[in-house]
Amino acid sequence: MNHHAPKSHHVVAIGHAFVDVVVRVDEEVLQRHGLCKGSSVLLDQGQTENLYGTLGPGLETSGGSAANTVAGLASLGSSAGFIGRVCDDQLGHIFRHDITAIGVDYRTPHRPGGAATGRCLVLITPDADRTMVADPGCAGDLGEEDLDPQLIQQAKVLYLEGYLFDDPGAKVALYQAATMARQAGGQVALSLSDGFCVERNREDFSRMVAEHVDILFANEVEIMTLLQVSTMADAVEPMKQGNLITALTRGAQGSLVIGGGQVHTISPHTMGPVVDTAGAGDLYAAGFLHGYTHQLPLGDCGRIGSLAAAEVVSHLGPRPAMCLRHLLPRELDPLQSIS
Repeated sequence: MNHHAPKSHHVVAIGHAFVDVVVRVDEEVLQRHGLCKGSSVLLDQGQTENLYGTLGPGLETSGGSAANTVAGLASLGSSAGFIGRVCDDQLGHIFRHDITAIGVDYRTPHRPGGAATGRCLVLITPDADRTMVADPGCAGDLGEEDLDPQLIQQAKVLYLEGYLFDDPGAKVALYQAATMARQAGGQVALSLSDGFCVERNREDFSRMVAEHVDILFANEVEIMTLLQVSTMADAVEPMKQGNLITALTRGAQGSLVIGGGQVHTISPHTMGPVVDTAGAGDLYAAGFLHGYTHQLPLGDCGRIGSLAAAEVVSHLGPRPAMCLRHLLPRELDPLQSIS
């Protein structure tokens, strides 16, 4: 890793600041509302309100993909920061309280007026699959003025959430942030977030990966959509070329970590029955980046990712319910030697 100025944060993430409302539903509810199971849908505030009105009680919990990742990093003992836009409303205050209470450096000021704080209805079917209905509110309106150059320059790794590519202004801001991070000697990680999002923004994702990204996170659908291939074997081969590090999550099949021309096959970690898959990819990225920013071998980074993902799918909600660092075996705890 390049070192210009000393880095005070292991990871700073930029993403949607959402409050999730997690609700258990039967598949019939999805069919009635024309929702494709397992997908992510963007609706406006009115449509989201209508759907919300038909649901049973939910669990309100701060979410947002990259925000979940920094929550995982904080739980593992890494120093993390977050940039994301909330409004000066009840959900905005919930989000700010939750993320600062776990020790994340969150300085983005409230935006008075305008759209409300983003919310995401996370509908969990009995098979633990999750369907997400998001009203981004002001979260997607992230712009250049929300970037905190000082915070970005303090990061060993700047982590970018792919969902933001759906907003043209946010996309421009992400490019600027990536440039700032690299100029300060930091590295850039990108999560592809969602297959449909990749489909809509494929050229921009490809350009970002080619020009700025050191570490790429994706699941099988996302990487095959980005590369326009139909098998995982065809996706893995090109990823072995060049200097990019790629972490590919495969659900119950574990993950593949590709770097330095090598492919590391990581077994899935399990902690009892799967309750809710929301946050699995976010927490995998947290575990991986925790290991990576503490200079652990790539295979170990993947193993910490697998362990963090296993914890989050064992309960409702997209953030850790217990201290992740306490779950790490001694040989996978990079802080062991310095504590």
